[in-house]
Amino acid sequence: MRKRLCKIVATIGPASASPSMLRLLFNAGVDVFRLNMSHGDHDKLEKIAKAIRDIERDTGVPIATFADLQGPKIRTGSFAGGSINLRYGAEYKLTLSAESNDDSVIPIPHKELLDVLEPGDILKLDDGRLQLTISERNSRSIIAKADTPGELKNKKGINVPGRRLPISALTEKDRADLDFALELGVDYIALSFVQHPSDVKDAREIINGRAGIISKIEKPSAIDHIDEIIDLSDAIMVARGDLGVECAPEDVPLLQRKIVRTCRKVGKPVIVATHMLESMVESIAPTRAEASDVSTAVFQGADAVMLSAETAVGRHPPTAVAIMDRIIAATERDDESGSYKSVAREIEEYATADAITLSARRIAEVLDCRFAIAYTKTGSTAQRLSRDRPHCPVIAATPDEDVARKLALYWGVRSVVTEDISHFHEMLEKADAIAKANGGEDGDRIIILAGYPFGRPGKTNTLKISRLGAIE
Repeated sequence: MRKRLCKIVATIGPASASPSMLRLLFNAGVDVFRLNMSHGDHDKLEKIAKAIRDIERDTGVPIATFADLQGPKIRTGSFAGGSINLRYGAEYKLTLSAESNDDSVIPIPHKELLDVLEPGDILKLDDGRLQLTISERNSRSIIAKADTPGELKNKKGINVPGRRLPISALTEKDRADLDFALELGVDYIALSFVQHPSDVKDAREIINGRAGIISKIEKPSAIDHIDEIIDLSDAIMVARGDLGVECAPEDVPLLQRKIVRTCRKVGKPVIVATHMLESMVESIAPTRAEASDVSTAVFQGADAVMLSAETAVGRHPPTAVAIMDRIIAATERDDESGSYKSVAREIEEYATADAITLSARRIAEVLDCRFAIAYTKTGSTAQRLSRDRPHCPVIAATPDEDVARKLALYWGVRSVVTEDISHFHEMLEKADAIAKANGGEDGDRIIILAGYPFGRPGKTNTLKISRLGAIE
């Protein structure tokens, strides 16, 4: 049983793909598993997904999975010798080709990129380690000047800060991976390099309700449309890797805070990702700065924090998860933790369910309740409770297994798959049993939320305060 409310996402890779390691990661604290579609073939991913469902069956705990699509990664072509050495101030010709035999020519096999480049545009290469500035463009060629010296190897990534590229967020590879992931039954699809709300709309038409959508915010153009993108998405990821390449380093912490705050206002889950415990790819312990980074995300109110290379290719995957679990739990024990802060929302008209969950939040704080138990068919009651940040775990009792899994991403929510209730006394009895199965003891106060008449979705209108063991 988890001792924290913020969730942990772990990326699966060569270091963590075996069934035994997946089980260790779950036991250490993983709530959501990320399947990186950029690496790994479909057969291996299918085995991983089966192993995760085996853990779910054995433990009775719903586990969320999401497929992270590669997206339109723009890369250089290949060089005859495998690389060239950029010289500071030297000029290089950019050509539309897959390879080059000339050390003064940089091949770029992406016409859509070359078509939009203008003098003054900056190109960041190899995750920002190298930089070029476009100095000249004419009918025959594009010339760029090297701002940094260094070795440029084959097929390194290219970022163009401040420039929206006329490229769809879904490549042909992504579409094939998307079809496979949906057949696999993942709970969410993560869209990479979202630039505009239309990218999310296009993906939603294809997905057609078969999975939730996580929009990864890693380009400045997405920041320009952040409210619309959040509105169209089921969850958001602050993908600080590429975001940190395309934006100034000093802007990234502020953008993270802004995105988390905006998601909190509208009740959408937000994941903070990339380089959280990066040193633990090799080391047995994180740096103090990394521990502070995780804690800051929790203080800001993130629903989840994510491990990438730490669990995908790192030497100590379960240890990285266990340490992240400890950092989160310690932060949440702090009286000033922003995890519990209720954010003012701009809603024109509150529904009855909003009033119920806001009341439950205050009651949980005043009476020091052990759990808030939400009977929910669609997950909306538990989602509202998560948004309002009660001072106790939320247990979502739902008859729908897919709903239970999706809720694994939400702050503070634990899910139980159970049959619908049919009368008031059954509601109390089942809530009592569920609370005790999750560690509740006789005398603990719990809050019960449900919709009456029972079994109808979207009708949360009942709140009951109860003591465990007091049902007659």
